[in-house]
This record gives sequence, C-alpha cells and structure tokens, in this order.
Amino acid sequence: MRPRLRLPLRPPAWTATLTWKSACFIVVMCCSLAAVLGALVHVEVTRQTVATAREKALGKLHDASRAYEAGEALPPDAGLDPVGLPPELRALAVGGQRATVVADYRGRPTMWAAAPADGRALAAAIDYGQSARTISGLDNAIIGSSVLAIGGTLLVGAFAVTRVTRRLHQTATVARRITQGDLDARVGDPRTKDPSRHQDEVATVAGALDTMAGSLQAKLESERRFTADVAHELRTPLTGLQAASELLPESRPTELVRERVRTMRQLTEDLLEISRLDSGSEVVETDLHQLGRLVRRVVRASGTDTEVVVVRDAHVETDRRRLERVLGNLVANAHKHGRAPVVLTVDGPVVTVRDHGDGFPAYLPAHGPQRFRSAGKGHGLGLTIAVGQARVIGARLEFREARGGGGLAVLTLPDASSSPAEA
Repeated sequence: MRPRLRLPLRPPAWTATLTWKSACFIVVMCCSLAAVLGALVHVEVTRQTVATAREKALGKLHDASRAYEAGEALPPDAGLDPVGLPPELRALAVGGQRATVVADYRGRPTMWAAAPADGRALAAAIDYGQSARTISGLDNAIIGSSVLAIGGTLLVGAFAVTRVTRRLHQTATVARRITQGDLDARVGDPRTKDPSRHQDEVATVAGALDTMAGSLQAKLESERRFTADVAHELRTPLTGLQAASELLPESRPTELVRERVRTMRQLTEDLLEISRLDSGSEVVETDLHQLGRLVRRVVRASGTDTEVVVVRDAHVETDRRRLERVLGNLVANAHKHGRAPVVLTVDGPVVTVRDHGDGFPAYLPAHGPQRFRSAGKGHGLGLTIAVGQARVIGARLEFREARGGGGLAVLTLPDASSSPAEA
C-alpha cells in the first residue's frame, strides 16, 4: 500500500507574493498611464477652451474700442476702469498693453480683456462659467474613466496572473509529490496534450516535468524489476547450496561455507524486501501495542547488550512486525557500525537508538541511507529497509549526530497516546 501524501491546502508564499507583485505592477502602470493621458487631455482641452474664450473677449473688446473711438455707447459688460477689473490687468492696460485674464467677478468666473484708452483701461468681460464647467466636467470624466479603467485592468490582470500562478502552484505541488516518492503524480496540463493549442512557458515546464516523472518512474520500475528478478533467481541455487553445505563434514572450511551461504540468503531476502517496498504494494496490519514492551521484545530477540530506557511509555497503533523490523535493523546497525554502549530510549511516540561510535557517514543525515553504500562492513541495506518500513507505517526516521559523539537514529511514530512509564 503506497503511503498517502498530504498536500498543502493553501498555495505557498512565493505564489501569493508573485500575484501581489504582479497586481501592484499593473496598478502602478495603469495609474501612470492614466495620469499621463489625463494630463495631456486636460492641458490640450484647457488650452483650446481658454483660446476660444480669449478670442471672444478680445472680439468684444475690439467692438468696445470702436464704439469708444466713435463716441458711441459702449456695449454691455464693457467700460472704462469698470468695477471688478483685476488690478494686474488694469496695470497692464494703463501701461499700454492689451491682455486678458480669468478672475472671479461677483462669484462667477469671468474672462476679462483690457486695452489702453487715454491713460485709462478700457475693459470688456464675458462669462467664463460654461468654459470652467466644461473643463471641470472633463477632469471629472478623466478621473472617473481612469478609475474604471484601472479597476477593470486590475481585475483582468489579477485574473490572468492568478491563472498563471495557480498553474505554477500545481506544477510545484506535483514536483514536491514526486520528491516525496509519488511517481504517479502528473501535472496533466491540457495544453501539452493538444498540439493545436498555444504552448506557453508554464505548459512547457509542466510538460517537461511530466516527461521527467515518466522517465524516472520507468527507470525506477526497471531497477525494481531487475532487483526482484535477481533475488528470485538467486533463491533457488542458494537453497540448494545451503542444503548441500549441511551435508558437508564439520570443519572450519564447512563453517566458512555455511556462513557465506547464510550471508547470501540474507542479502537475497533483503533485496526482495526492498523490491516489495519500492513497488508500494505492502499491506499494513495495524493494532494497538504498548511501545515499551515491544521495544524490550526487540532487544531480547536481537541478542545484543542494548540498554533500554523508558522515559514515557505510550500505546501506538501500528504494524508490530514492521516496527520490530525497523527497530531490529537500527539496533543491529548500532552494534555493527558503532560502539557500546548502545541505548534504546522510549519517550512517548519517539524512539531513539544511540551508539557511542564515530557517528554516521556525512551523507547519511543529509541524504538518507543508500543501497550498497556503507562506511564499514555490510551492504547498506539494513537502514534502507528501516527507512522503507518506517514510511509504510507512517513513521518518520531521521539520522543525526549525537551530542558527545556517536550516531543517533530518531523514529517518530504517529497516533500515539502516552501512558505512565513502566517500573
């Protein structure tokens, strides 16, 4: 039975960060573009509106000048030094210049035009309220449309970015599942299955990951089948060889032959067990067991001088045979590759096996045990089997360096309930 892998329910932090960064970039770009376009439209429309009003004011001032020179009555809203004429405009007119200016007159915006007239200022005024309202309405329309455009662009951009980040998150999740041993995991992006659809970068990455996973699965399956086939083929001749060795007369050479045959049979059984673990077809038979009692039974069966310390006993629901296999391999490895004293400690659901030797090889704590790689005698299969069986029963097995020297194997069991320590 392949162990179940629990996947994270929420996307990782990098996905959310990418979404927010993309959203902020979209907002900044939209705001900048809207501000530039709005400013350009505002300046151009204001210039045209002011120019039109100025032409009207100057036209009215021209009519007033002709009437003044002819001695006729001045048009309405025109006169000499009229009330409300801005002082700066009057100063320019008295100084001999013709100019216009916009100012408030009786609470309303007014366009004034003034020209010199016998040392005084001849001025004409037109209502600038409609032009001011036009410019103000235009500014409000620019702001409103910019807000709507920014909001719409942000929603569309966030939707598009979220789709991309969701696909990236799915790809990363599948990669983590493959790393954890689930070689059946695939992204399955539909774009990679339909050649007629556009292949974007995310689809390319997803397709490459699926191809890599398929190739890796095929290679591992081929390796597993080869291991199983070799082990099965060795079983029959080794059985015959063991039977033949039992018929030999007792002697030192006979003992050496029998020892080598036992070693070969053990190696063959270990290879078969590893092959079954790799296939994921193991069936777990769980029951409730008292951990302290089970540990003592393992130590007695090992026939080694191993000290057992129960700090806090616990009842665990697990497969007894597989747990005993894990602990037995850890104890055997501690005696084979470490030095006495070897201490097996139970502290609730955590079981540790510590020796006082030179410690584990550098690669072991970082990468775990590797087949047929051992720092000393042996084939490196015992710890490989221990890790595989621990994974099957849902436990976590770690290898560390103990304080003061030596190797420390830490086995953490799931679903444990504590009980008082045994006397």
